Amino acid sequence: MPIYEYVCLACKRRFEVNLSFKEYDNYTPICPHCQSNRVRRRIPRIRLARSDESHLDDLADPAMLAGLEEDPKAMGRMMRKMSREMGEDLGPEFDEVVGRLEAGQSPEDIEKTMPDLGEGMAGSMDDVGIGEE
Repeated sequence: MPIYEYVCLACKRRFEVNLSFKEYDNYTPICPHCQSNRVRRRIPRIRLARSDESHLDDLADPAMLAGLEEDPKAMGRMMRKMSREMGEDLGPEFDEVVGRLEAGQSPEDIEKTMPDLGEGMAGSMDDVGIGEE
């Protein structure tokens, strides 16, 4: 059943009503807080549900990857976006690397100060293109 949102023009409070489409045509809204009939329908933001596949398709967009080697800040933003899209916490080292990239530090400098970065992982920094010349 759809949820309809209203705002009372008398007391300025918001409220919601669950109505079928058929009920909506004959419904006269009344504020449950002050019983005023001076109400206005609110149109809420629209949310779109997206599949995991569509999130991953966005991440695989070649346009997102263009020029990342020359721009550490853009690389950091892209990595942070990928992390949010995946919905996983990648740990404090990831956050530190991304923060340094976003501050403009080069991948090479980061790798020099964090030599153990990526140890014990399936791939290394070289596998993802970080630290390549």
